[in-house]
Amino acid sequence: MSGNKLENLNVASQEALITPEALKQEMPLTGNAAETVSRGRQEIYDILDGKDHRLFVVVGPCSIHDLKAAHEYAGKLKALADELSDTLCIVMRVYFEKPRTTIGWKGLINDPHLNDSFDIEQGLQIGRRLLLDIAELGLPTATEALDPISPQYLQDTIAWSAIGARTTESQTHREMSSGLSMAIGFKNGTDGSLDVAVNAMKSVSHPHSFLGIDQKGQVSIVRTKGNAYGHVVLRGGGGKPNYDSVSVALCEQALAKAGLRQSIMVDCSHANSSKDPGIQPLVIQDIAHQILEGNTSIQSLMVESHLNWGNQPIPENLEDLKYGVSITDACIDWPTTEKALRELRDKVKDVLPNRIK
Repeated sequence: MSGNKLENLNVASQEALITPEALKQEMPLTGNAAETVSRGRQEIYDILDGKDHRLFVVVGPCSIHDLKAAHEYAGKLKALADELSDTLCIVMRVYFEKPRTTIGWKGLINDPHLNDSFDIEQGLQIGRRLLLDIAELGLPTATEALDPISPQYLQDTIAWSAIGARTTESQTHREMSSGLSMAIGFKNGTDGSLDVAVNAMKSVSHPHSFLGIDQKGQVSIVRTKGNAYGHVVLRGGGGKPNYDSVSVALCEQALAKAGLRQSIMVDCSHANSSKDPGIQPLVIQDIAHQILEGNTSIQSLMVESHLNWGNQPIPENLEDLKYGVSITDACIDWPTTEKALRELRDKVKDVLPNRIK
């Protein structure tokens, strides 16, 4: 075997990447942006701890692919967030990484030019610049923590993170989440099962040691303290929704049995809407009704929303892309978003303060 090549047989190339430290020196988090992140995280902690009566709502595009549209959306959402701030703590969904069941566009970080060129370093730069810009507006942001390396580049700008249904069961993602500096929502399994999310919440609350990178890009042994702010995200599964009162009660029982935080986020999209964006406002209405009927465990919602309705495939000629329309899951449009969130606020604003003991 001497002289035979035994490793990297299927690796075409390797390319050094900018370090987290260098990227942050180029694009530092300062001033108003840092205050936005800190405030957003604390407000979410207070809601989860039952100190703040409001709901926090993660709302925005399924994924970000157009910076102009993202900035326009952020400006509209900031105005709405200010208007509804007595009842809703609004956080913009800024998702850069998309899990793929087989193949497909993997998100702005991996493929910022939408042409399979995979200019990841520019994707990180573009993504961080956008997060800083939104934070400067005073609007907290949320994302999905998919790649275990990218948090070192971006997570200082994020107020809340999700672990998706495909990765909630992953040991790597549970370990990573135990060291992240914000609340983490764990989605139930794609089959609708709660076990993976419950087990993830148990795991993430404990210290872990694992391989990762430090700010200088050096491979390191990362030792975490554990994250006390894991919570469950109901997103439906197995072709069925799970936001109804019976499903919520079963989730409450599972959390109580495991001795975990009685905090539930309802994802109004995915299987809870059968991937039909028109159903999302109906899910929001149902949640408002449950709160009016006395529910105290639902503390947050997630809504997939964009400037314009629906979704579109990535065309061969990128100039044919429709402005403000998702290229991943279908979204409700901005007028529908405004209407749904204003109605939610009006329905629950007098009831939510009663939750604070």
